[in-house]
Amino acid sequence: MDGKSMGYFFVCRNKNKLILLSLWHFFTNFAAQYETGMQGILACDKFDKMNKPKAVFREINESYTLQEAIAEAKRCLNCKNPSCKKGCPIENHIPEFIHELSKGNMGNAMAIINEKSNLPAICGRVCPHEKQCQGHCVLYPKGKGIEIGKLERFVADFDTEMKLIREKLPQKTRGKVAVIGSGPAGLTVAGDLARQGFNVTIFESQAEPGGVLMYGIPEYRLPKQVVRQEIEKIEALGVTFLLNCVVGKQLNIDDIFAQGYDAIFIGSGTALPKSLDIPGAGLRGVIQATYLLHMANIYNEGTVGRDKVPVIEGEHVAVMGCGNVAMDAARTAVRMGAASVTIVYRRTEADMPAIQAEYQAALQEGVKFLWQTSTTEFLGDEDGKVVGLRANTPEGVKEYAFDRICLAVGSRPASRIVSTTEGIETDDNGYVLVKERPFGMTSRKGVFAGGDVVHRPQTVVMAMKAAKSVAVGIAQYVDAVKLLSE
Repeated sequence: MDGKSMGYFFVCRNKNKLILLSLWHFFTNFAAQYETGMQGILACDKFDKMNKPKAVFREINESYTLQEAIAEAKRCLNCKNPSCKKGCPIENHIPEFIHELSKGNMGNAMAIINEKSNLPAICGRVCPHEKQCQGHCVLYPKGKGIEIGKLERFVADFDTEMKLIREKLPQKTRGKVAVIGSGPAGLTVAGDLARQGFNVTIFESQAEPGGVLMYGIPEYRLPKQVVRQEIEKIEALGVTFLLNCVVGKQLNIDDIFAQGYDAIFIGSGTALPKSLDIPGAGLRGVIQATYLLHMANIYNEGTVGRDKVPVIEGEHVAVMGCGNVAMDAARTAVRMGAASVTIVYRRTEADMPAIQAEYQAALQEGVKFLWQTSTTEFLGDEDGKVVGLRANTPEGVKEYAFDRICLAVGSRPASRIVSTTEGIETDDNGYVLVKERPFGMTSRKGVFAGGDVVHRPQTVVMAMKAAKSVAVGIAQYVDAVKLLSE
């Protein structure tokens, strides 16, 4: 059966199955609440259990039960001109999937979501919904906006558990496309093109696919098993993954074309973290937020020991920056047992770029904030170890003592791919320049790029938005080349 009929069967026609599914979701959610404590905020004694990372990093935002999801979906007004859809960067068919969910048609709801998104279980967790779909809901100003992201996550998780959707895929005869990088942009291009009959191979430098989704977002916000399950769905579309394959080192763009690919997509993101050009930036104990997040993630997976995570229990930690990466780093440091964590930001609270929900969660977990504090120097001892920082504040120059300083001040693309290939133009900061027609093509024929490597670091869904447009450009290009060659 197709996804629609299966969804209807599971939820609507078999009342006994409906009861069983509801009980399964009740006990799953009860167990999660018991593990994580009140409202999903970890209790203080959890931080003492450093030999149990799974408990410390357990996902804190709980899912709906089946009954709760249907009840929330029924609150939707089904507006004639849905502003929620306008707020979604990839233009998900939000009212339509919510309507199907409200009737219990889970397969229908999932099929509708799949029309626009390859990563719904991820977007439902990490998108800034308050600024996008939910924030555009007509009920939002009254404080009662539909929990759109939470509903999307529920449907996607339900589909993963029940395997509602079995897509019928076209034969892979339309062309052969290589994708470099398996982050949100790469996965989106791969999924969209595979559904259109392209033979797609992803070249990934790491031992496991997922990019920033796997290594850059904390487990408590995005469980790695969720990422793996979404990637399995991409793989089920016929996409091939080549792991531990470093383009620009083991092979280059020319080598990939020599393997018979019709087009290549660069979705390698911004892998190089930026530093601060101030005295003391090279002191021992000054680390990058991306490094902390990466090591904490693989520690949580059991790949490395506690000693490899660069925050020692009992340390006083400062985080420079106030975006989402800074919030992730600060909250991760709390979970690793830091005695105190302080975010140092040169602007005001109103200027903060982080998602409001993440900011509020950081406050609840004890993270402190120094506003309008512009760091001018990191202070060190005679052994070259950082001991604090000096900063300009509205009250004058002040010094603060810290044992560890974590930099979350942005990132930029690595040059490895473009520097080993002729003909790909970049701007002065290394971001790849692309054309409007065909959308996303670089200065080199047949090579496309999208996501953070083009538009600078943004959210997961913004990388997906760009990638979806580039996928259209790639399809048009390959079709045109084949037509002209006939």
